[in-house]
Amino acid sequence: MRLQVVIRYIGMVLQFIAAFMLASAAVSMLNGYDSSYYPLLLSAFLTALLGIFPLIFVDRTEELSTKEGYAIVVGSWLVACVVGMFPYLIWGGEFSLINAWFESVSGFTTTGASILNDIEALPKGLLFWRASSAWIGGIGVVMFALVILPSLGKSRHMLSNVELSTIAKDNFHYRSNVIIRILIFVYAGLTLITTLLLKSNGMGWFDATTHAMSACGTCGFSNKNDSIAFYDSASIEAILIGAMVLAGIHFGILYATITGRKNNIFRSEVVRTYIGMLIIVSVVIAISLYHDGIYSSFGESIRHSSFQVVSYTTTSGFATADTNLWTPLAIILLMFCTVVCACAGSTAGGMKIDRLLIAIKVLRNRIKLQQHPNAVIRTKVDGVVQDDGVLSLIMTFIVAYIMLALIGTIIYAMFGYDLMTSFSASITCLSNVGPGFGEVGSMNNYADLPAALKFTSTMLMLIGRLEIFGFIQLFFMKSWR
Repeated sequence: MRLQVVIRYIGMVLQFIAAFMLASAAVSMLNGYDSSYYPLLLSAFLTALLGIFPLIFVDRTEELSTKEGYAIVVGSWLVACVVGMFPYLIWGGEFSLINAWFESVSGFTTTGASILNDIEALPKGLLFWRASSAWIGGIGVVMFALVILPSLGKSRHMLSNVELSTIAKDNFHYRSNVIIRILIFVYAGLTLITTLLLKSNGMGWFDATTHAMSACGTCGFSNKNDSIAFYDSASIEAILIGAMVLAGIHFGILYATITGRKNNIFRSEVVRTYIGMLIIVSVVIAISLYHDGIYSSFGESIRHSSFQVVSYTTTSGFATADTNLWTPLAIILLMFCTVVCACAGSTAGGMKIDRLLIAIKVLRNRIKLQQHPNAVIRTKVDGVVQDDGVLSLIMTFIVAYIMLALIGTIIYAMFGYDLMTSFSASITCLSNVGPGFGEVGSMNNYADLPAALKFTSTMLMLIGRLEIFGFIQLFFMKSWR
């Protein structure tokens, strides 16, 4: 593997991140040169400087090996999280070294967990950078950077393939250049529409923009300590529900729907399962909340249950209520949503509804084969036969996810946390959801965790965001041929 080539491409990604830091500094300037102006300006300069040296001293190449592709993608995510700490560290406040790392990783992986006790104390420039890291991470650090990179031939195809999960590629029947344009078109368009709708329903321009960026990136970073509960607005919640639901659908299917193609949201078996799950779980939780007197009316119950179900399922992590106070049934169902999450090819994390649907079909077919040993039974999704290799990878992913969730739970428990906190913190970090239950509930944060647990949580976030194997393979590159 040519390390210098890997570093050159990571340098290109750093230039892209530096541009967003500069934009955040511009926001600070427009708000009277608040206290984040110089930290953001200096961070942009340092990031750009780190990225420009490889571009100067390493010759350009348009041919990459698979190993180099993986190293560039995973390396870009790790380096992005490191330089993302700069504005927080230089600004100070609650941002110690581990806290700055946690907030940066949480943003870029779109987890939305925070160590901040007083979010509203942050200047607007820093709040905009916080939302920017979530927006960049939503579509993928490398995928976003590919938009501004020069033509790379096969290398461009290589990097976009590594960035996309295996099951996400099934609905992208286009060349890599077109895939990148589709992703950005849908992502930017959804963010713009959400911003305009939030502004027209009472939010100021700044809050509307940052909340739209966070919602479409399915991150859940809010500018308010009480998250969306601060606004106490049914219309704002409805807009965010719409944005989060759409951001949780495969972008290729959204594009096909907009352009009138056949493989649209109305024909997709995965999307039907996804929407069906959201509706059923929301109604069941609402009935449970109303029956136990958590809310005085069924309308209020369905309002809060639908928002939280969508927020957890899409891995956004916004909150309108303290879910620690909800019924055991509601908590169990929200944990189920935290594990399963939304569709592949979206900005959501987690196991993905696609994998659950295929796993259920594999299980059903296994039962049929027990009854009819000589039968030939294929697993299909939307009428397409799934390859045995894909089925094996999906089942392996599910097993790996469960093992990592258990390891995370054990590590939390070793530090004395109760089972509810340990398990929910583990799966919310691994699924990039953010809020869990117990001491890391929707109206709490991760500030009081020991530094070792904060670091462990960020590792789970990175592993989850890179679809487990993308991150793990980085440590086994010497065994690659």
